Amino acid sequence: MISIPEEVLNLLQHSRFPVAFTGAGISVESGIPPFRGPGGIWNKYDPEILDISYFLKYPEESWKQIRKMFYEVIEKARPNPAHYALAEMENQGRLKGIITQNIDNLHQKAGNKKVVEYHGNTRDVVCLECGKKYPLLQISFEQLPPRCPQCGGLLKPDFVFFGEPIPADAALQAEEWMKNTDLLLVIGTSGVVVPASLLPYTAKQYGAKIVEVNLYPSEYTNRISDYFLQGKASEILPALI
Repeated sequence: MISIPEEVLNLLQHSRFPVAFTGAGISVESGIPPFRGPGGIWNKYDPEILDISYFLKYPEESWKQIRKMFYEVIEKARPNPAHYALAEMENQGRLKGIITQNIDNLHQKAGNKKVVEYHGNTRDVVCLECGKKYPLLQISFEQLPPRCPQCGGLLKPDFVFFGEPIPADAALQAEEWMKNTDLLLVIGTSGVVVPASLLPYTAKQYGAKIVEVNLYPSEYTNRISDYFLQGKASEILPALI
């Protein structure tokens, strides 16, 4: 039985604008490996594959690796109890929205409606020539790299590569929520990926209480977290409800 401190339950009950900030750790139990640590993606693949300069130079090879790294894995993944708990919290009015670093679409599949995808998503692809976006399912992968049906330009996954900026609308919305939240749930993130890792510091600066849910201490634990709930998000978040 998971025990949640009474102070945390009171914070959640009386919070005016509670927000969740999620990272790769929340999706591990859905079968999606994290980037770092034991079993992490970077132990199996070279991070250069997700560098935008490498993608532009070797798009065919990049697409081959990306399909193995992400699409084949994410296609099989399903939300776990942590995702469903956040969806239920939003449904109950106890959560205003989620800012996620993940590109796996699992928050939406679980039922969350207000999700800021800080690093983009794997649902769509975007043409680097004309800027048009297409649902991934509409694109043929018989020949790699895939090309834009409209202009013939190179299609790229609609998530952020190394060397690319954060989408402007996502950056603005995330910043606004961090300035307005009075309770931030930090879930499954190590706090090392810039600029996403800076967002909780903004929330703290504007007076938010920080409740961290992680298997292991993160960069936030001894710096800004008011409460550290150590354990699996799939057990702790349902207990919060």
